[in-house]
Amino acid sequence: MTTRRPFGLNGSPLAAPHISRRLFLAGAGSFAAAAGLPALPAFAAERLVLANWGGDAVDAYDTAFAEACREATGLALQIDGSGPLEGTIKAQVESGSVRWDVCDTELYSAFRLGGEHLQPIDYGIVDKARIMPETYEHAVPYAYYSTVIAYDHERFGDNPPKSWADFWDVEKYPGKRSLYKWMSGNLEAALLADGVAPADLYPLDVDRALAKIEELKPHILTHWGSAAEAQQLLRDREVSMVQIWHTRAILLEEDTGGRASFTFDQGLLNVSNWAVPKNNPAGRENAMKFINASLAPEPQRLLMENYRYGPVNPEAAAALPPELARLNPADPQNIDRQVMTDNRWYADEYGAALDRYTALIAG
Repeated sequence: MTTRRPFGLNGSPLAAPHISRRLFLAGAGSFAAAAGLPALPAFAAERLVLANWGGDAVDAYDTAFAEACREATGLALQIDGSGPLEGTIKAQVESGSVRWDVCDTELYSAFRLGGEHLQPIDYGIVDKARIMPETYEHAVPYAYYSTVIAYDHERFGDNPPKSWADFWDVEKYPGKRSLYKWMSGNLEAALLADGVAPADLYPLDVDRALAKIEELKPHILTHWGSAAEAQQLLRDREVSMVQIWHTRAILLEEDTGGRASFTFDQGLLNVSNWAVPKNNPAGRENAMKFINASLAPEPQRLLMENYRYGPVNPEAAAALPPELARLNPADPQNIDRQVMTDNRWYADEYGAALDRYTALIAG
């Protein structure tokens, strides 16, 4: 949610290409053969290329999905962690040089790209029974993530923050804050802090949200650009609270031995999605077979274990042990405490709202 990646239209720089450990071994095997050394295991020539957002996600996705991909398609899974930005998908399709088969795509980006750039999902291959809460024409949810409040638990003790109003309350909860530099989740947080009821959140009142963010500006140390930066700010106690993806908040809690913690209260719940560019190299059918395989209980469990993304498969979610269920943002004990992100609003309004938000935080 995580790293949870930047959103597709945010203009953030592409990450350096990141390949999985399996592909590294395959390349090493080729080098060894050329050098007359014992060969390491190598991939088959044909591959299905999965684009995600890099960092820890590369190995986590490789662990969760590589075997499922091979069994479903006969193809080796190659993970490109350079970041499937919406504009890059569009450019690949329009140039006729498509290099990705399946992309980890924001739902609002899939709405915007639509049938002009994405393959329609073949629900004759992709089993709808493996997906909750709903399905879409050009995207398939494969995991849940949430934007949450992480805080200095040692500092706030038995009275931790439980809402975005608490995040904004610097008298009751002293210390600097940090928000995400690309806006996503910030407008909702600001409106909830200003007293808007969750049921009345959308369409977002951008003017009101920006005014509330401006109110907090003197107490914002920085607007973070990477989740690792957000973690470090709280780990080093430069801030007392930070807005962050739940996956990174969990890592932060684990890394600090509980000195830092987080809450799902008023978390902003969202889904990560698969989308298939038109004319993908491995073919439409193989992409759909991979998607269906990725939604099976075992890959979903592995992704939760290794990356803390909540399963969309109801069977997988129900089978999680209690220690993992409590960390699943879509678990019944957590889901009703949160607000579901309206990706239709983002599809229509994100670009213009982002320009205004960026101007505000730069001023």
